[in-house]
Amino acid sequence: MRILDVPKPGGPEALVLAERPVPTAAQDEVLIKVSAAGLNRADILQRRGFYPSPPGAPPNPGLEVAGTVAAVGKNVSEFQVGDRVCALVQGGGYSEYCAVNAHQVLPIPGKLSMIEAASLPEAYFTVWTNVFEIGRLQPGERILVHGGSSGIGVAAIQLATVLGSEVFATAGSDEKCRFCESLGAVRGINYKTEDFASVIAGMTFQGANVVLDMVGGAYLARNVQILAPEGRLVTIATQGGAKGEIDMMRMMQQRLTITGSTLRTRSVEFKKSIKAKLLQHVWPLIATGRVKPVVDRVVPFAQGAQAHAYMESSEHKGKIVLNLE
Repeated sequence: MRILDVPKPGGPEALVLAERPVPTAAQDEVLIKVSAAGLNRADILQRRGFYPSPPGAPPNPGLEVAGTVAAVGKNVSEFQVGDRVCALVQGGGYSEYCAVNAHQVLPIPGKLSMIEAASLPEAYFTVWTNVFEIGRLQPGERILVHGGSSGIGVAAIQLATVLGSEVFATAGSDEKCRFCESLGAVRGINYKTEDFASVIAGMTFQGANVVLDMVGGAYLARNVQILAPEGRLVTIATQGGAKGEIDMMRMMQQRLTITGSTLRTRSVEFKKSIKAKLLQHVWPLIATGRVKPVVDRVVPFAQGAQAHAYMESSEHKGKIVLNLE
């Protein structure tokens, strides 16, 4: 089978086509013939040499795929050969075939295309885990989503809005801010020309109940500043640095929770529990069109380097997907 591999860490050009044997499905696994694979910022970090696959996972990048079941292990009864599925994988998604534990595989909701389905798993596993499990966002509460035009931002804005919360979002241009508002955000905030803390303070009485942060250190102090009493800051990336300073007295007086998580190395059992929540609460919303996949660009599989370069330009709104068909 063809894969996109990184023989030596580097820029987008480090991502090259290679050949590997087709994997087999272990007793708890599904073998997927991949039609499309979604891109994620973690793939960029892996290509640069900073975020290797966990032990036992394929070493080439790729965290989410959509395709057709080609084989199932002897312990798998949920899926059959020929089923249309999408999956969250620990690595190796940039491949024509991918073996993955059945607990991380989901049916494609509704009549979505393979391209659309490949944009779902990483974003919605991440959003459900961090916004609704860790962040405990409730209907009627207010959330600030940083990076609102990213794949995760798009998912968070739509899902929080549909489930009854008020959403604010930051983005890097006025056009992207309007895009966030078209998805349901009350206000898009251009972080290049506006101070998000001042905007939130001017529009709300108490601030945000939850902040979903992908920036990290550079935003830490202001994130804490705009949290409402008993607010929750959940960090999922550190694009603006891994360290920052906070007002500890404010944290104590406002009873704030400051936390974060990564998803890739979590256990299969944990991902199984999130899968069950997605099937119950999110997949019906996608199947009926109340929450929609947003794909910015589809790139042929052999042009993976161009796809990575486009992601690093930060010009995209929504997901970038590799097409293997």
